[in-house]
Order: sequence, then structure tokens, then C-alpha cells
Amino acid sequence: MAPSNTSSNDGGSTPARTRGPNDTSTRLPGGPSGSGPHPVDEVLPPVKLFSTGLQHVAAMYAGVVAPPLIVGAGVGLSAADLALLISASLFTAGLATLLQTLGIWRIGARLPFVNGVSFAGVAPMIAIAKEHGPKTALPVIFGAVIVAGILCFLAAPYFCKLIRFFPPVVQGTVITLIGVSLLPVAVNWARGGSPGAPGYGSVRAVGLAAITLAAVVLCNRLLRGFWQQLSLLVGLAFGTLIAFPLGLADFGTVRDAKVFALPSPFHFGAPMFDAAAIVSMCIVMVVSMTESTADMLALGKIVGREADEPTLAAGLRADGLATALSPVFNGFAASAFAQNIGLVALTKIRSRFVVAAGGGILILLGLFPVLGSVVSLVPQPVLGGAGIVLFGTVAASGIRTLAEAGMESSANTILVSVSLGVGIVPIAVPTFYDAFPEAVRTLMHSGISAGCVMAVLLNLLFHHVGAARRAGDPGSGTPDSGSGAGSGAGSSDSGSGSRSGRASGTTVPTATPS
Repeated sequence: MAPSNTSSNDGGSTPARTRGPNDTSTRLPGGPSGSGPHPVDEVLPPVKLFSTGLQHVAAMYAGVVAPPLIVGAGVGLSAADLALLISASLFTAGLATLLQTLGIWRIGARLPFVNGVSFAGVAPMIAIAKEHGPKTALPVIFGAVIVAGILCFLAAPYFCKLIRFFPPVVQGTVITLIGVSLLPVAVNWARGGSPGAPGYGSVRAVGLAAITLAAVVLCNRLLRGFWQQLSLLVGLAFGTLIAFPLGLADFGTVRDAKVFALPSPFHFGAPMFDAAAIVSMCIVMVVSMTESTADMLALGKIVGREADEPTLAAGLRADGLATALSPVFNGFAASAFAQNIGLVALTKIRSRFVVAAGGGILILLGLFPVLGSVVSLVPQPVLGGAGIVLFGTVAASGIRTLAEAGMESSANTILVSVSLGVGIVPIAVPTFYDAFPEAVRTLMHSGISAGCVMAVLLNLLFHHVGAARRAGDPGSGTPDSGSGAGSGAGSSDSGSGSRSGRASGTTVPTATPS
């Protein structure tokens, strides 16, 4: 369990010092104060730093290049311009990741938090492209993205106050949904990535995914120490080697790639500002902020440094600033990459500098397209096999959080079951909301955001509305007055007095606003 934000040396419940995003003095989980840097702030040896950072790049690479591929094809870009758009996305993802992990001032969560191109904006951007035509589509998209990024930056200190509506029962539900919603992506990769691709869904493709999955599992079982932490990278390398004799990988992308290319600001033209496009991208940004908040809370649980209000605000500011600056270098909106949270949980390497190293590698891939083409050698089925492990690990982390959330409460059981059901609807039936207005489709098309909104609303209904009247009712999850213990939160949790009601989250401590 993640350490409580309280101190109980005197047996009471004294609030702990608020930890801001610039404070790296957090003690080790379960250890005495001053026993060393928190694992999040640990700097690993160079070789380990690079290799584990490369794992993060391998896990997110397909997710970074997919949006520019789809949008570029929708706009009708040439092969050269499409390659430039992909390089720009890698470059800006690296900058955004460095901003999140290393931070400046009150910008950046300073957690092992990977940022990349938000997939939530793909559908609206395609719609903008159809409306404005190929010549002005990208300038209009970039203008809308800039405004959406500024909105996110300015709204961050207010949006982060929603942390009180994300108690463990909500966090666990959303974390589980993150993993579950990503699993269909892994399954699609395992089949070949694109329904129109040669051999999509073939026995060779699925078999290669199964071989990669088996390699990752066996590496986790048989290897020890550092090599066990590299199990994903070893599995990806093994799967790629197997892919060559099967005809599922080739070096064509490497032969045709440029060695070096500097990003050209506003290569596709100066940004244009269209009201409808701006509204569309701002809605997307709100959805991305909701998902980023959930991802930061999930990651905080995994690394043992819970994300408080200042941390969430700093992380959302980084999302906003990176999003506003990305179009300058021909990139799109930046947001959290949930699959890398699974990698942190899988490898148990919590250092933010590992992810910063991954950000540096992404920048190099953007500057040296030939390096990016080497990474792109990894076939989609190989990524699919590894993705099942990664995304399943995220879901398992959510289940573990729910186990700590007091599920004996009937209110919490209803909250979790309904929220998971609503979140799974767009995963099981992607066209379910096609007949609804665009604003509804944008919000509900993502199982993560749909389930998150439902969980927050049900938490309000069960644990906030009329909470004072229901005080002392064990079924409500509201802490009994003066009892110091909430539903499902036993006294065995050392120093958890001020977090009474952690099952319901009705009294989650509020940090100093940033």
C-alpha cells in the first residue's frame, strides 16, 4: 500500500508537511525520514538508465506514431511530409516527457510519467481535415491545439482540486478501466495492427504475438535482477528476430529513412484559428486532462508517492504547455501514456530519470529519422504480445487498489460495478454512441473517460450528497464522527488516522493549492 500522508509518531493523526512538486525529500515507503532518496528520485547507472529508458520508448512508440499516420493519411500528405509529421511527433513527445519528469518551476509532475500524442484527438482532427480540405487542415488543427493547450495550462490549478473526488474506490475503478480499455489495442496489434494490412489476423501474426508473450513471461520467470527488469525489451527483441524468417518484418523503412532532419517550425503553414475546431479540441483536452489526472493518481499508487494537488496541477500544466508548444514543431496534443504505467508496475523501476532517458531517446529519434525507423522494425504482432502483459498489469494494479478500498460496502460495490459497465460499453461496442451529439461522443467514446465520469458521479451520490446526515452509517462509507476510521479502513494502517474514510474518500486530505 502506498504510504499515508500522515505522521503518527505520537499515536495521533498529525497532518504531514505538504509535499509540492519541487520537493524531492519524500522518505522511502515504510522507512524512516532521511533514510535516502525516494525510488522516484533515484538516478540509475548510465547503462541501466539507457536500457530501461529504451523499454519505455519501445512500449509507447506505436502509440506515438499512430495518430500522425492516421491524420496524415486523412489530410492526404505525401510520403515525405508524412515522415516529417511522424518525426515531429516523436520529437515533441520527447520534449513533453522531459518536461513531466524533470520539470521546471511548477510545471511537471516529476514522476516517471510518459507523455505522447493524444489519441483522443484523432477523430476530431480527421473531422476538421474533411471540413477544411488538405491545404488548410493542418494549420487549422494546429491553431485549435494551441488554444486547447493554453486552456489546459490555465485551468490546471483548478482542475486538480478534483482529487477529492478520486478516493481509492474511484482510483481503482479507473485504473482497472485503463488496463481493460487498452487490451483491445494489444489484441489488434497481435492480429497485425491494421485490418487492411497483408496477413492481418493470420495464424503467423497471432502466433508471433503468442511467442513474444511467452518470451516475456519466461524472462520474468527465469531471469533475475537487472535482466528480469529488461524482460519486455528481451521479449520484443526475440519476437522481432523471429518475425524476419516469417516475413513479418523488413528493413525497407531503414533504407528509405533520412539520417538527420531538424524540425522546421510551422512547416505546414502558420496556425489558423477556427471557432468550431477550437471548441472541438478544447473538449478533447478536457477529456485528456481527466485521463491524465487518473493516470497520475494510478502512477502515484504504483511508485509509492501519491499524487497530491500540487503534483496534479504541475502535471496538468506540463500537459498544457507541451500541447501549446507542439504545433510550433508540427506536433499534436500531448497527454499521458497509460501503457507505460504498466511498464513501471511490471519492472518495479520507479525512477523518473529512467523515463527522462526515454524522453531523450524520443528526441533523438525525432532528430534522426533513421534511428526511429530502426525502432519501427518491431512488428505490430510483437508489440501486441508484449502489450497483453503491459496492459494486463495496469488492470491488475487497479484490482489491487480496489482490494484496499473497502469493497464490503454495498455503495462501493454498486459504484464499481456500474462504472466498469459504463466504461466497457464503448470498448465492447465502439459504435454505441455514434448517433449521439459530437460532444457526447467525444466524452463517452473513451471507456476510460466514460467510466471515470460515472465513478466520480456515483462517488458524489453515495459519499458526498447527504454525507452529514448519513454519518456513522457503515454502509455509506462515511466516517463516523470522532471515530477516526472509515468504512473498510482498519486501524492496522499505521498513521492513517487523518485518512479516515479512505474507502469512500470523503475525507481525503487537501493539500495547499498550487
